[in-house]
Amino acid sequence: MAQNISQEGIQALVKGENGAPQLILGRHMDDNVVIIRTFRPWADTIHIINDETKDKVKMDKVDQEGLFEAKLDKNWATVPYHFETKTFDKTKESFADPYIFDPYLSDFDIYLFGEGRHQEIYEKLGAHKREIDGVTGVNFAVWAPNCYKVAVVGDFNRWDTRTHAMVSRGASGIWEIFIPKIDIGTAYKYEIRSHNRGYRAEKTDPYGFYSEVRPNTASIVYDIGQYQWQDDKWMEQRAQAEPLEQPMNMYELHLGSWKRNAEGEYLTYRELATDLIPYLVDMGYTHIELLPVTEHPLDASWGYQVIGYYAPTSRFGTPDDFMYFVDQCHQNNIGVILDWVPAHFPKDGHGLNYFDGTHLYSHEDPRKGEQLDWGTMIFNYGRNEVRNFLVANALFWLKKYHLDGLRVDAVSSMIYLDFSREEGQWIANKYGGNENLEALAFLREFNEVVHQEAPGAVTIAEESTSWPMVSRPTYVGGLGFTLKWNMGWMHDTLKYMQKDPVHRRFHHNQITFALLYAFSENFVLSLSHDEVVHGKGSLMGKMPGDYWQQFAQLRLLMGYQYTQVGKILNFMGAELGQFSEWSEERSLDWHLLEYEKHRQLKDWVKDLNHFYKSQPALYEVDFDSEGFQWIEANDADASTYSYIRYAKDKSDYLIMILNFTPVVREHYQLGVPEAGFYKEMLNSDASIYGGGNVGNEGGVQANELAKHGLPYSVNLTVPPFGILVLKKQ
Repeated sequence: MAQNISQEGIQALVKGENGAPQLILGRHMDDNVVIIRTFRPWADTIHIINDETKDKVKMDKVDQEGLFEAKLDKNWATVPYHFETKTFDKTKESFADPYIFDPYLSDFDIYLFGEGRHQEIYEKLGAHKREIDGVTGVNFAVWAPNCYKVAVVGDFNRWDTRTHAMVSRGASGIWEIFIPKIDIGTAYKYEIRSHNRGYRAEKTDPYGFYSEVRPNTASIVYDIGQYQWQDDKWMEQRAQAEPLEQPMNMYELHLGSWKRNAEGEYLTYRELATDLIPYLVDMGYTHIELLPVTEHPLDASWGYQVIGYYAPTSRFGTPDDFMYFVDQCHQNNIGVILDWVPAHFPKDGHGLNYFDGTHLYSHEDPRKGEQLDWGTMIFNYGRNEVRNFLVANALFWLKKYHLDGLRVDAVSSMIYLDFSREEGQWIANKYGGNENLEALAFLREFNEVVHQEAPGAVTIAEESTSWPMVSRPTYVGGLGFTLKWNMGWMHDTLKYMQKDPVHRRFHHNQITFALLYAFSENFVLSLSHDEVVHGKGSLMGKMPGDYWQQFAQLRLLMGYQYTQVGKILNFMGAELGQFSEWSEERSLDWHLLEYEKHRQLKDWVKDLNHFYKSQPALYEVDFDSEGFQWIEANDADASTYSYIRYAKDKSDYLIMILNFTPVVREHYQLGVPEAGFYKEMLNSDASIYGGGNVGNEGGVQANELAKHGLPYSVNLTVPPFGILVLKKQ
């Protein structure tokens, strides 16, 4: 019979129900007797070894389920020791006692987490390799306040839920244990036993750094501090840069379908570094924007239903491999932006949903806690620990993985309580309105913290409504984002482009309207993945007319995008002229480059990118009316538009004229600010891009005929479905 333990306590232990294992297991003093206990269900015999003297004492088996005890003299009160086991299958094991080590989280850590202010909580919660008094192992800590018992399970304990019950840190809801002699690469989960309705589950670590490859779902112990970064120059320059005045032409891509290997399998992070980065450099992109690489169970979600918020997906390699990919991007002057999903999370049983037998990370009431359209759960932004989880996660990617920005998905679904809901499906806020006050407070805090702690990093909102001041500082009442996707521009432009050119004259304002609000936010002109999936067709497929006209209009569309006010984003494949819409199940249609028209389109995009980066007029003053001037906005009959873009130095400017009809506009008199020769810098109808070579033989001389309110003018030949870019020499 075990010394001074109730039979009920023993029964709770052997059934995996004891939530305070440290009261039975580990080292205890009883008068002058030292009692050491351990629980090992598969052990036949266990000896305890004094690490200093090497004395060896056989332990008594005090319960047939595997509870062992040794009564020792007081010399054992402080000495280090370990156990040696012979199992029923005749194998030998050596292990240390997890219940004799001090906790890792300090009281201050716990206080900050409870307040929602622990910016590096990922350094404490989760799994971390440690060394204590010469003993190496892994410290596990998890937040599960509504449990009466939590255990760590893995190969190291044969996935037995009874052997490594965690120790409660009281009212904080945190559970913790240090398990000696396990190492990097160990697979594990948390076994949850809730006070609520007997709920039991095995959960992935919310703060886990690495996971098994799907469909397996265990977390894996990993040291993300071992990678040696080589991007110091990039990081220093980024911290000093003003991103709003820098060129930003983003290539949005899905790592799993950009390109596959010969067997149709994914490229790894390191293979992508070898293949993708030279392509980006050659094409002239400044940034990539990755569809979420955070761990997710379902390929078809594209990463937007996240399970592992702190883990890059293992589909493509290890965390070090992803760091290498980012590092190589930076060494080649490519910024990396990550799609980040704080709006919702999936219902998968091994994830955050119903984590401790309650809606810990979401709301109990589905009118606030469930996203009906997507079958997902909405974060409870009013709970300090949940808000801390998300804010720290943002900093984690920017600091630990050196990412250059976060594009926040589905912001509209966060800020409106009635987003995509009918009457009776939502609850008003305390003022009776539909604004989610807690989500708004979270977004402001997120942006403030990011801009303070990660200088030069950008935050980008996908916000599809007219919510005011999304990209304005919080101190003037804004949400604090650096940039916002211009969804209105995207919708109007694509609707216009899809119309038969003969009817475009009646929809002229679909192009001009965007300039009425262009400077109300810091906009990104995005033609994203959302526009080329789910039956929407490809960009090329949206262009009306015959084969030649489709290519010409796609060149025109992209020329218009690159010369308008705002930063630029295009989804992968647009530069190839894909006719099929995107699918995550296959590679882009790289075979199209066997055909001249597709190669020429790619050359046009490449030249646009390099030209854009070389011209301060196209990026220095994107968010102020000083950077833009209409020349002629009202020529609806000819479906032409012309405008000027200015750099900060207003003597540095470009003139654009666009023709959205198949008719050549000859002798088109266009006003210009100064006398001189205007060189034709770009012409989308040049034969090298697949056009008909209609143009102005390299440029035109201005004459003294005033036009469009400007003192001089040029006489142009404007190509069909074409854009000309002129610059005074």
